[in-house]
Amino acid sequence: MIRLIDVVKEYPNGIRALNGLNLELKDGEFAFMVGPSGSGKSTVIKLLTGEVAPTAGRVMVNGFSLSNISEWQIPYLRRTVGVIFQDFRLIANKSVFDNMVFAMRAVGASPKEIRKRIPYVLKLVGLENKQSRLPDELSGGEQQRVAIARALLNNPSTIIADEPTGNLDPARSYEIMTLLGRINELGTTVLVVTHERDLVNRFGKRVVMLESGRVISDGVGRYEVKIHA
Repeated sequence: MIRLIDVVKEYPNGIRALNGLNLELKDGEFAFMVGPSGSGKSTVIKLLTGEVAPTAGRVMVNGFSLSNISEWQIPYLRRTVGVIFQDFRLIANKSVFDNMVFAMRAVGASPKEIRKRIPYVLKLVGLENKQSRLPDELSGGEQQRVAIARALLNNPSTIIADEPTGNLDPARSYEIMTLLGRINELGTTVLVVTHERDLVNRFGKRVVMLESGRVISDGVGRYEVKIHA
């Protein structure tokens, strides 16, 4: 479960990114987070992954309290949260399979775990026949599926996707969002941060809208307000 209670985040330069934000995401939910540039979306992601700490309020993620988490606990938190980025962040000179191996070795996975888990996640995202390809031999949609597979390697309970379709055409964007929906149906909590209004409206999921560091609307339905990148 994700819970933010009266969260304030002020950066050292004096910018206040969050102003008493409240949000709860139950286990197994799927939600979109939307809002204009500067509304606080990126700061929410940084809080949920332990990259920054709140100035005030409480942040709880999968049993961890981010308000007073110890440094040694952060790697354990991050094993419960898989993050997908807009720019894929794949290692260009490593094959799809070796990108997966690198990610699993980074968290101390055993050779047995690597042999078992990688084929499973690549099959889940439909890339079982592309594991020997280099990233630049794949389409943009395929590269994003590799990034999704990498985020799933540690069997996280939560996936956070930060503008996962920002570099893709509409057809590939729909494909990636459908894949995230399938992953959610398997029990994984999914939070998608996006500015793509049409894509949000097409899926009819929960939509959390931020503005000026606060939640200004939250519910299932269409998002009619124009979003600025």
